[in-house]
Amino acid sequence: MKQQQKYLVTGGAGYVGSVVAAHLLEAGHEVTVLDDLSTGFREGVPAGATFIEGRVQNADRWLDSSYDGVLHFAAFSQVGESVVDPEKYWTNNVGGTMALLAAMRGAGVRKLVFSSTAATYGEPVSTPITEAAPTAPTNPYGASKLAVDHMISGESAAHGLAAVSLRYFNVAGAYGAYGERHAPESHLIPLVLQVAQGRRESIAVYGDDYPTPDGTCVRDYIHVADLAEAHLLALGAAEPGAHLTCNLGNGNGFSVREVVETVRKVTGHPIPETPAPRRAGDPAVLVASADAAREKLGWKPSRADLAGIVADAWAFARREEQDV
Repeated sequence: MKQQQKYLVTGGAGYVGSVVAAHLLEAGHEVTVLDDLSTGFREGVPAGATFIEGRVQNADRWLDSSYDGVLHFAAFSQVGESVVDPEKYWTNNVGGTMALLAAMRGAGVRKLVFSSTAATYGEPVSTPITEAAPTAPTNPYGASKLAVDHMISGESAAHGLAAVSLRYFNVAGAYGAYGERHAPESHLIPLVLQVAQGRRESIAVYGDDYPTPDGTCVRDYIHVADLAEAHLLALGAAEPGAHLTCNLGNGNGFSVREVVETVRKVTGHPIPETPAPRRAGDPAVLVASADAAREKLGWKPSRADLAGIVADAWAFARREEQDV
């Protein structure tokens, strides 16, 4: 039987943080969620977790030597917003993490799993994208996450932190009562599901002339529960004084039109499409190589079927609709 550990989950009232917190609890660990609820939801905090409503910038008020590690999700993540309000992203994502690292150092907490992003790579030179790919983010959101990755590397080298950064591709799906509740919503699958619910008239398809099989962008979708399992494995793989970076994706991509057609089949609803111009900076294909996660974490996604991912997201969306 594995020994119970105590973890602080920053941003644990948000989408990914709540699912990871639930997995930690199911594994028998003690969990404290720290979230200021600026983008998270109180009902997203799993039963059984201790909840602290507060900012990660003040983590030193609550973090002490009783914790075995920190899983850090507290960040703003809207690409468009980061372009028009970059200072918000530098202040929170970078400044908040700097304060968290100082709090961890002061408390003697020496293990960290960080929620990073494929946005650190920017426009890919080739696909699938490996961790050796150049990092050239095209927006302040990706730049802020890359800055944190550099910060963590320095912390590990100088102060012996055991750290793993997990660079997500397109996270989707739901885990029971825990799913996406973004406002505004910017992710494709929940946007298409809003059309099925009658909350949106149609789905905009940004560009249909890309060099892909059907002309629309191709993206790598990973189930949020697979993602959560990778975080638990990362806790076990973290080594003192080392900073490991792993991509998380399924290694295969689905086009916008494939996603829309899958939603039609899963929901049984018609999904009208509205043609729209390409968005600046949208690469034709973004697909991950997750070989490092498989080799170094022992991780293997088990929910790679797009229909299954959509079905879980649809079940969550209907549950939310009934609760309103």
